[in-house]
Amino acid sequence: MESNSKRVVVGLSGGVDSSVTAFLLQQQGYEVIGLFMKNWHDDSVTISKECPWLEDSYDAMLVAEKLGIPFQTVDLSEEYKQRIVDYMFAEYERGRTPNPDVLCNREIKFDVFLKIALELGADYIATGHYCRKGEVKKDGTTYYQLLAGVDNNKDQSYFLCQLNQEQLSKTLFLIGELTKPEVRTIAKAQGLVTAEKRDSQGLCFVGKVSLPDFLQQQLAVKKGRILQVADDHPMYQTKRENTPESLAEKYTYTSADGLEVGIHNGSHFFTVGQRKGLAVGGTKEPLFVLSTDVEENIIYVGEGKAHAGLYRSALWIDQEDIHWIRRDLIPQKPMVVQARIRYRQPLAKATLHPTAKGLYLVFDKPQSAIAAGQFAAWYLDDELIGSGVIG
Repeated sequence: MESNSKRVVVGLSGGVDSSVTAFLLQQQGYEVIGLFMKNWHDDSVTISKECPWLEDSYDAMLVAEKLGIPFQTVDLSEEYKQRIVDYMFAEYERGRTPNPDVLCNREIKFDVFLKIALELGADYIATGHYCRKGEVKKDGTTYYQLLAGVDNNKDQSYFLCQLNQEQLSKTLFLIGELTKPEVRTIAKAQGLVTAEKRDSQGLCFVGKVSLPDFLQQQLAVKKGRILQVADDHPMYQTKRENTPESLAEKYTYTSADGLEVGIHNGSHFFTVGQRKGLAVGGTKEPLFVLSTDVEENIIYVGEGKAHAGLYRSALWIDQEDIHWIRRDLIPQKPMVVQARIRYRQPLAKATLHPTAKGLYLVFDKPQSAIAAGQFAAWYLDDELIGSGVIG
């Protein structure tokens, strides 16, 4: 146990996970300060009538009171808009699929928030993420490890895939060794108001938002065609060479490849793999988005989740979009890893193929709905060592 002179600022979100994190820190003898981040307050785009950040900040304050720790709210909405919301609009406009939660951690919680905490004299910050931190020493250098949480249902290491060594060195993860039910049991035993509170849903800090409504604040409605591509289209029958370059090649569609089955309000409101919101009936199985063409404003769809157009075995990441948590593990030759391309996706065996301009991530088995703009993350055992933006 560290000496109790160590000061930790906890990101109290008003949820059960950060509440229990604050309690456990207290138990371990740290001097704990609770900080609530107000990052969004445009209620015009929330689905429900409740004001989520107000309710959350009140719950966070009640938890701080119960634990007897100092508490304050910081308004980071300007930074959040610039770094997260503007990025989201720009990516969707380009026909890509951003992940605001990953960016929110890199840019807000572990950057802006971390700096505020350090100004308050903190030695560390702590968050309610289900992951663990480890340390390894190599050639006299200490490397911090980002390890998966033991609760497979809640492991949130993926969302932290863009963190660096400096950020990890200043962060404590207290609940990574626990399961969600165990966390709730602790909260209940301590009489914390958040014990039974449901997990937040929707965009990081924005809350329950209708994404099209949110995007329509800046992206114009623009009617376009929905074209259905047959599962037995000749392009899917062409056998690809067994090279990373060939396997990573995307299917390229033209309007001659499909039959019109509906109209949409703008291809930039849709993403690869999307099933809901197409408003097209009459098919035996649901339609899935295979590709979006923002230049021609066309959405290409296929019937059924087994449609050939949804699957690819490999993806490409530009050199500038690659991020290594463990820079000592950057490979010079192919490296076998476990990888995922979205949160909660089971890890799948894959191989990293580094090149001068970037890297290919080649999976042993084809993956569904690889979307440009999303993050791929790769692991060695239960350690997340690197990630990148899918090109």
